[in-house]
Amino acid sequence: MTAPSRTARARSFDAAAAQYAANRPSYPPALLDAIEDLAGRSLDGARVADVGAGTGIATGLLRARGAEVIAVEPGEGMAAEFRRALPGVPLVLGDGDALPLADDSVDFVTYAQAWHWTRPARSLAEARRVLRPGGALAMWWNQDASDVPWIAEQSDRIRHHFRGEYGNKQGAATVRTALAFEGVDEVPAHAHRVVRWSRTVSVDTHLANIGSHSIFLVQGAEATAAFLARERAHLLRSFPDGTVEETYDVLLIVASPTPGSGTNQRAMGRSALDAETRPRGLFST
Repeated sequence: MTAPSRTARARSFDAAAAQYAANRPSYPPALLDAIEDLAGRSLDGARVADVGAGTGIATGLLRARGAEVIAVEPGEGMAAEFRRALPGVPLVLGDGDALPLADDSVDFVTYAQAWHWTRPARSLAEARRVLRPGGALAMWWNQDASDVPWIAEQSDRIRHHFRGEYGNKQGAATVRTALAFEGVDEVPAHAHRVVRWSRTVSVDTHLANIGSHSIFLVQGAEATAAFLARERAHLLRSFPDGTVEETYDVLLIVASPTPGSGTNQRAMGRSALDAETRPRGLFST
């Protein structure tokens, strides 16, 4: 199977924006606590640029935390869903490689499930440009908890479906956390943390969530439908009540790309993960 282009995958979400909005998981309150802890500052009252905002899942949480959020989203379809969900939040079309924001204008730049679509060297430079002194860059990803047996078994079936071409349903092989800054000449001080959480959903919602990932969106409706039908049969044998508990490890990276950042060395030392608990990588969505 030939791997679809990065551009094709990035553009695939616009046609499935409603499916994405209805079925993708959110993030736990503990994640926002961790962002504040690692950044050394509160989100309440902070000006935040949420980049790759998509349908507004993370934007809404940041706003509820008291942040003044401006969203940046490149896709027209995703932006339309965003406006329906959060009509009072400013939204501009653009991407992290060329932020449509003024210099020194925000306290946080955030990327929820979106940093991997950027070119890190350019997006880091753009984050440095728009962040005020002491500002923080935060990026995070929901990752399937591979130590949960039924999730591991499903991941094996997905790998088989794609003939081993892809590492998981998100469609990217596992990479090391350090590659978040691949190609960056001056890597900023940064720390990472993992937050585990879960949600209980219907099998239908779970399957729609899987189908909203770019690797399924680009393979074609017929092949995706066939896989999801087989997967439904697998799941209903294990979960005859029609519900599953999705377990996630949210990988969070908080960086201090500006002078005088609140992301201090004490916080970084405290948050460094032991080898036993360090996540194996970042995944594309």
